[in-house]
Amino acid sequence: MRVPRDLSGKELIKLLEKYGYEITNQRGSHIKITTQRNGEHHIVIPNHSPIKIGTLNGIMTQVAKHFSLTKNQVLEDLF
Repeated sequence: MRVPRDLSGKELIKLLEKYGYEITNQRGSHIKITTQRNGEHHIVIPNHSPIKIGTLNGIMTQVAKHFSLTKNQVLEDLF
């Protein structure tokens, strides 16, 4: 599945709430989100619109690795 190319930081954070991520900190335009599911995990999301495709791919890879899923499984689950 292809990664969407018009996703903002706020939209991505809303989608990642499905995996238990919550906003824990913000510094400038970067928002730190954390989940306690499957162990503690932090990700920094840029609050840009749209998020660059390479950055979004990296975030999806981090989420997939933390939950022992493939990137495609995460993409299908979120989109």
